[in-house]
Amino acid sequence: MLRRTERILENIPVGSLGMICLPGCEELGEKVNDYLVRWRHESGPEYRDDVVFSGYEKDTYLINGQVPRFGSGEAKGILKESVRGKDIYLMVDVCNYNVTYSLTGRTNHMSPDDHFQNLKRMIAAVGGKGRRINVIMPFLYESRQHKRSSRESLDCALALQELVRMGVENIITFDAHDPRVQNAIPLSGFETVSPTYQFIKGLLRTVDDLQIDSDHMMAISPDEGGTNRAVYLANVLGLDMGMFYKRRDYTQIVDGRNPIVAHEFLGSSVEGKDVIIIDDMISSGDSIIDVATELKKRKAKRIYAAATFGLFTNGLDKFDKAYDAGIINGILTTNLIYQTPELLSRPYYINCDMSKYIALIIDTLNHDGSISSILSPNARIQNVVQKYKNGEPI
Repeated sequence: MLRRTERILENIPVGSLGMICLPGCEELGEKVNDYLVRWRHESGPEYRDDVVFSGYEKDTYLINGQVPRFGSGEAKGILKESVRGKDIYLMVDVCNYNVTYSLTGRTNHMSPDDHFQNLKRMIAAVGGKGRRINVIMPFLYESRQHKRSSRESLDCALALQELVRMGVENIITFDAHDPRVQNAIPLSGFETVSPTYQFIKGLLRTVDDLQIDSDHMMAISPDEGGTNRAVYLANVLGLDMGMFYKRRDYTQIVDGRNPIVAHEFLGSSVEGKDVIIIDDMISSGDSIIDVATELKKRKAKRIYAAATFGLFTNGLDKFDKAYDAGIINGILTTNLIYQTPELLSRPYYINCDMSKYIALIIDTLNHDGSISSILSPNARIQNVVQKYKNGEPI
């Protein structure tokens, strides 16, 4: 793992660090805060008397921000402490439907639109007093609506432009559905971070008899859009790569999309090999299970599905059945979005914690340092694979 001490933090901080976790993102934010507090307590004493490091070492970097609502369901953002001169990092989980509010006496679950409005309310509450505003939005709001075909709205591009107009300088997201959406804000900071290293580490910690070579393992992309992820994974692990493409019926639209007729496979034989299916999100899960079923027909050995965001919009029943039937052996997703207690309790689920990674990014950006070494995990992946092959603890 890349340790904080391995980076050279030569620049003075942009400003005193402050984190605002919006409703629904508190648990991840507290984990990130714990790392930052520990690291800066370790290195803080050497800067204690330096005026430019004022507020560097604290017991918490979390700023108390609240979003109360009126009986009508309308809301406002409130900050309970001063943020003047701070380098502010706002964390928001737009997928957390578990957050509720009262709407004329009825319980309403928050949608991504509600979370995005809350983010804007909190930026408005800062009111231009912060030194710099950065947004950490793991699941990029409206990222699935990233391109226009016929008469459609370009929601993701509009949202990014709106944030920049409000004064946001850096937007950090994870595994954006299509990174080219950053073309909407070409003069602002936009980073899309891949959790490939955390996936590999999570899999190696859980499964103790993997043979990581092209004779025993393959990386699979479930569709043409995610080919880059599978190519990267195959290259860093020295595996073969295969992909499916979705044959769709373009004469009809069901639930907002053209229904899939069949999954066609391109690639070498998967017979007797362990397989990692890698994607950016598991939504309903139909595609992943269809792909896994097709791979089983082709006599694949064990099948692991890795996706940055586990939405599981139609519940877990079909995954339970696929696991019981031996179609899927494990599912890896991150804690970047809300995870249900039911998901965390499943025997096939492997949770990949991203809090340390986010803390490294915040710590480095606060020092105006380069995050290119953090974004490129090649060396760390090779290191963890070598440890696994040597039988060392990971």
